Amino acid sequence: MSHDELARHRICRIETRKIEIRYPRVVGLNARLGIHGAGPTVQVREVLTDQGARGWGLSRKPPEEMPDLTGRRLSELFDPAVGVTAPEALPLDLPLHDLAGAILGEPCYRMMGAAGPTALPCYDGAIYMDDLLPEERPRGVAAVLENCAADWALGYRAFKLKIGRGNRWMPPEEGLRRDIEVTRLVRERYPDAALLVDANDGYTCAGFLRYLDAVADCALYWVEEPFPENADDLAQLRTFLWRRSPRTLIADGERDPDIPLLLDLAAQGLVDVLLMDVLGIGLTAWRRWMPAIAELGVGASPHAWGDPLKTRYAAQIAAGLGRVATIEGVPGSCAQVDLERYPLVEGLLHVPDAPGFGLRLNGSAA
Repeated sequence: MSHDELARHRICRIETRKIEIRYPRVVGLNARLGIHGAGPTVQVREVLTDQGARGWGLSRKPPEEMPDLTGRRLSELFDPAVGVTAPEALPLDLPLHDLAGAILGEPCYRMMGAAGPTALPCYDGAIYMDDLLPEERPRGVAAVLENCAADWALGYRAFKLKIGRGNRWMPPEEGLRRDIEVTRLVRERYPDAALLVDANDGYTCAGFLRYLDAVADCALYWVEEPFPENADDLAQLRTFLWRRSPRTLIADGERDPDIPLLLDLAAQGLVDVLLMDVLGIGLTAWRRWMPAIAELGVGASPHAWGDPLKTRYAAQIAAGLGRVATIEGVPGSCAQVDLERYPLVEGLLHVPDAPGFGLRLNGSAA
């Protein structure tokens, strides 16, 4: 029935727009990259049909590389049970999900199976190395604590701390000491918060085990991308965690993911949470890979940093496909989109029961 409904609609216009995201503060350094800034300008596309339906979403492909899909029936491009079915339509992966939800009158998460909860733990992904800035007069660790306090006031009850200062920004031993100091201070200040750490591949295995040895009593929820993933180093990490912090998870797969390799590492018990990017691999791909992730008995948390829209897409994936224990929150606002339709209350992000992604693009009838 739903496929027949989509067959009534032909694409009549695709509009490309830029929208501005603003973080509540300038976001600083991680182990590999410099200042992340005050928020990006991102590209979205709105797809309109000859029956008056509209859907929109992030879409990165440059306009000059976009195929002409006008005149195509929606059912030729998209199946609600699968996602995008025509390879040429993959640049519209998110807009077509939203469009199909609008036509069918159901949220994307329900289209994907409604296998997870709609109130989801959401951690703060914006705790960067602001202790090192400004370069001429660094603010020190107080800056990290101030950022945690500001984001706690926004409703977050879990923090992901960027570590790996010795990879680029400090001498290795000094950077290690600062990583340890920051972790322990945040744990002391927020004894009940979930703490995650992300090294952005900024450590060697030996260096990371030294860090963990000093913070093993901090009850870390997960360690993310401690070093470039490989079975030998991950096996050493797993052995250490079993001995010193057995509840701490290993999360990997954000950076240049080799998904078959990640699944093999998960099958060996060396990765617990897969982190492929929401936009980088796409919603249709997440729908395709999640059964294999579920079969291995591991979890997922689609990487969402950079854009609070991606947090909302990750929430739909979590509510739709399940197996997502927590999602990455990106504090920020957008004048063109009402992000508050996904309220964050005491650490839980609530997914609206509205068609598509439940987000209105200002200046649109959608």
